[in-house]
Amino acid sequence: MAKDRSLVRASDIASWTYCHRAWWLAHVQQAENENPQALGRGSQAHRRHGAGLVRATRLQRLGLALVLAGLILAGLALLLWLGPF
Repeated sequence: MAKDRSLVRASDIASWTYCHRAWWLAHVQQAENENPQALGRGSQAHRRHGAGLVRATRLQRLGLALVLAGLILAGLALLLWLGPF
């Protein structure tokens, strides 16, 4: 199946931005990568990094929710301590 040349993928743009020559070699000259193991390790590292970012974002949201809950509880405690107006 022929590649649709009118379609520009985000990964192609990222690859071209990172290294014009590498993009040209891979997409125009159809050159094979000389070290596919390094590509595999790099892909693995990016997946681990992405998972770490997801975890960090979740922990940040949890932290914000806990701070908000603490502020609400502190406000309620203050209202109880002051008593009726």
